[in-house]
Amino acid sequence: MKVIYWNMKNKLLIAAFCCFLKSYGQKTEKVFLDKNDPSHECYTAILPDKSPVVGYLVLIPGFGETAERVMEQTDLPLRCAEKGILTIIPTLTDGVMSFGVDDSSQKSLTAIIEDASKKFDLAARQFYIGGFSIGGSAAVKYAEIALSGNFKNKPAAIFAIDPPLDFERFYNSAQRDLRLSAGSQPNQENVYMVGRIEQVMGGTPVAALKNYHAISPYSYSDTEQKAIKSLINIPIRLYSEPDVNWWIENRNADFSAMNVLDGSAMVNELRRLGNRQAELILTENKGYRKPDNKRHPHSWSIADSEGLISWLLGNKG
Repeated sequence: MKVIYWNMKNKLLIAAFCCFLKSYGQKTEKVFLDKNDPSHECYTAILPDKSPVVGYLVLIPGFGETAERVMEQTDLPLRCAEKGILTIIPTLTDGVMSFGVDDSSQKSLTAIIEDASKKFDLAARQFYIGGFSIGGSAAVKYAEIALSGNFKNKPAAIFAIDPPLDFERFYNSAQRDLRLSAGSQPNQENVYMVGRIEQVMGGTPVAALKNYHAISPYSYSDTEQKAIKSLINIPIRLYSEPDVNWWIENRNADFSAMNVLDGSAMVNELRRLGNRQAELILTENKGYRKPDNKRHPHSWSIADSEGLISWLLGNKG
């Protein structure tokens, strides 16, 4: 019964989503790699209104987000369509709970990109990849693997909106929060993430540090800088809104728990390795979540769609 309920709920969401896009006159298509299960291994394509297609963007949702949620939070796919860019919003192998940087997620992402490239005849078009939160982590990880291997689909530019990149830092920060919460209710997201990170990495950083270095898109403690060396020659832009006082007041968190720590360190190391196209974009008071415009610096809204699209189109690969 749970599977039937989930499938019915998913179909209703898809129908509502399509109606929403049609109200904007936007052409969309939902594609299922596994036609028997619409909860994973699928993608939503938002197609440009006019030909020719000048490029395509793979836009990866944050943890727990559907394509519908992405479209609620950002107008980036709609603005891309106006500029001739086709957007692909994937749902990976573990559905909305996919971890993004692990092997199964990356294989699923690769399969979706290859399927979309064939279906929409995109092989000769510019390819961009980006995402929000752990979706941004997945985008950076895909680029690292694609650029260091024999991938058919290699991005011309990458962006990530406030992504966690160093999962050793993420794990230690979450553990610190649990320790400081002794005697009070701990942050349930951190409780979940401690267990999930241990599962993905095969243990704690003390027990499995090599796995943290191999799987994380960036590792502060990896003095060999293995993960990021394939990114030396590609434009990459990271967005963060480092409102530390908001985090202290609203989440009992500080800089050690903020993803900007990873992003600033990675951009700094890339630039020192010779990548003058690596950028860290810091914003102020742009982080708000829809539909009620609630203040949150970890939000899609910190990335200005028009400015981001101009940057993408300026990078031809």
